[in-house]
Amino acid sequence: MPLRDRLIICIASSWDIDPTSKHQVMRILSQHNEVLWVNYHGSRRPSLNRKDALSAIGALRRVASGLKPIHERMSQLTPLVIPGARDARVRRLNERLVVAQIKRAVRSMRKPNQPVQLWTFAPDVDFLAGRFGEERLIYYCVDDFAAFEGFDAKAIEAAENRLMERADVVLATSRPLMQKCERLHPNAHLVRHGVDHGHFASALEISELPSELRDISRRIAGFVGLIDHWFDSHLMHDVATRLSDISFVLIGDVRVELGPLADLPNVHLLGRKPYAELPNYLAHFDVGLIPFVRNQLTESVNPIKLREYLAAGLPVVSTNLPEVRRYSEYAQLADAPQAFAQSISAAIYTNHPATCNQRSNAMAAESWQSVTKRICEIVTSPTELTSGQSNAPQICLVSQ
Repeated sequence: MPLRDRLIICIASSWDIDPTSKHQVMRILSQHNEVLWVNYHGSRRPSLNRKDALSAIGALRRVASGLKPIHERMSQLTPLVIPGARDARVRRLNERLVVAQIKRAVRSMRKPNQPVQLWTFAPDVDFLAGRFGEERLIYYCVDDFAAFEGFDAKAIEAAENRLMERADVVLATSRPLMQKCERLHPNAHLVRHGVDHGHFASALEISELPSELRDISRRIAGFVGLIDHWFDSHLMHDVATRLSDISFVLIGDVRVELGPLADLPNVHLLGRKPYAELPNYLAHFDVGLIPFVRNQLTESVNPIKLREYLAAGLPVVSTNLPEVRRYSEYAQLADAPQAFAQSISAAIYTNHPATCNQRSNAMAAESWQSVTKRICEIVTSPTELTSGQSNAPQICLVSQ
């Protein structure tokens, strides 16, 4: 690993969620660097609903715990901020509070003369640039944040533009995100997401049936992940109604109303399962589903679950997302309910042992280790200054 002996400040969403690209990359980087994970995203406007109330309670608990060790070389910090971020005065005060709390944590973690790098997965933290004497500022762009519900799109876009003006390296994760970054930064490189291959490939060797699947009819079409506004519940209702002889198992927190989908007898909502247990369920799926709506947000997404399903040996049926099209050898694409249902029916009968192994083996080269190695090589490579840019090397990566 070419990036060593740094203190990396990582600005990201909560550590205590299911592993995403940020979790995977930072875990690997923490093998040779100190990592301060900062749970922070400043621009989302909370609503008066149960999801945001629970999120706020969780954040308060993390704030109260202070600097919390994750393991020997990695800790997380949830900065205390004042509600009311839409007020300019409160926002400026919160920015000062966040900087002060991060500096205090850095002082407690940093070794003498240890170089500091600032990595952010949040687009709205340009105010942090240059505040920690960092040798590099890396923006890791994994989503079109302006398209998320509950975000102020104009504010996000403006902050993201300012952040990219200050960044030394921009990492993105899909071809559409790459195209956006290219317009805003002179040197763009596409580095797509990886997969925890060994973890998910273990599904090929698992035979024991989880207790929650014992009373569910076999031939299972399954989904694993957060069920939020990008999940097409209307599509899934129509598909599950057409395929009444197939069980639809949905694993993950549900953050939207599913309407009549939840009432279908062949639809089973199992809730969130620990990451360590996911292969146990995938081992008994017959097909993995990515039923995302088609909109600005999902056109830029690069679903990690695609590679996880394939690593587990499963065929995939997905709506026609740009980044899934690249895997058309293993994934069937359909947007209309009838075509989606037909694709599921066809995919289920492709699960011969040799074919399952072929799918899994195809993902072996796309490990998070290999992705992180390439990222580190780009981040640490000297580059010529680009005309019109600042005095720092300007690199733009894109991954997903």
